Amino acid sequence: MEDIGKVELRALKSSDYQGLKDSMIAAYPNWPGAFWGEQHIETLLRIFPKGQIAIFVDDELAGCALSLIVTYEHFGDSHTYQEITGNYTFNTHTPKGDVLYGIDLFIKPEYRGLRLGRRLYDARKSLCEDLNLKAIVFGGRIPKYHEYAKDLSPKEYIQKVKFKEIYDPTLTFQLSNDFHVKKVLVNYLPGDKESKDYAVLLQWDNIYYEKGARKLLDKSIVRLGLVQWQMRLYKDIDDLFEQVEFFVDATSAYKSDFALFPEFFNAPLMAAHNNLSEAAAIRKLAEHTDEIRDRFIQLAISYNVNIITGSMPSMRGDKLFNEGFVCRRNGTYDSYEKIHVTPDEAKFWG
Repeated sequence: MEDIGKVELRALKSSDYQGLKDSMIAAYPNWPGAFWGEQHIETLLRIFPKGQIAIFVDDELAGCALSLIVTYEHFGDSHTYQEITGNYTFNTHTPKGDVLYGIDLFIKPEYRGLRLGRRLYDARKSLCEDLNLKAIVFGGRIPKYHEYAKDLSPKEYIQKVKFKEIYDPTLTFQLSNDFHVKKVLVNYLPGDKESKDYAVLLQWDNIYYEKGARKLLDKSIVRLGLVQWQMRLYKDIDDLFEQVEFFVDATSAYKSDFALFPEFFNAPLMAAHNNLSEAAAIRKLAEHTDEIRDRFIQLAISYNVNIITGSMPSMRGDKLFNEGFVCRRNGTYDSYEKIHVTPDEAKFWG
């Protein structure tokens, strides 16, 4: 996929229906007719608008997460998809319930690999915490099971996926997002031939849940990932970004809101210009700045973490600046200039 310009996560709207339908058809190519009708989406938006979340890439709907609030004890762990959705009427939704139930989550195939699904799951988790619900629960498909059904029971298949002996694109992803398996559901979603009509009941527990407290909570903590950078020689900018991506991946895994890189982390690229004066070498380094910024923007999108790049040399006409960038996870960025230039910078790079 070519570089993308903007990622937006927002509440689904009625006007998004055609994009949602197109995305669902593309997401479930082996399941003809597996898309929600417009009347279903209208119902969900009417009864629980906060629970319907869409993600857009360059203004195109790339995926969606749909959910209800249910009183879980009315259903227990042995239920079907038809039962939990009230035969697709969604009359099982109750604002006074205790569990956020996921009824669908999908990403259009051409946008997979950008960790957009993780953003949708994180948005659901935030909603669960904000509404002070006990947990997120849903029946997850196991779309690779049909390839192993002759040799493995569903339980054996799940165990092998858990121990990474088998890769299942859905279950592997859900396990990596902190959901745990509760049980195997039989005849959960008739017609799911890839899963052989089985599903895995999965749950994520809200550790902040307080009985009897139901109010929207503002996020009061921001997590920073501070990069301790090792200066070493790099063959080229690709080599440099292997190390950059390692740290971006690590800070994203810790659910950081920001990853902060140090000033002049890219200075080793000047080694290719050791034959030049300090002033000329730093200007050659400045030639990489636009590409480095653009690469950081793509990493911010892919890993869902805002990146503060650390300042770098930047040219505007004949004048040299020490400039850094805030690359946001939605594909936008801002720049900032170093206010206090050091005496050595003024002397050798002026």
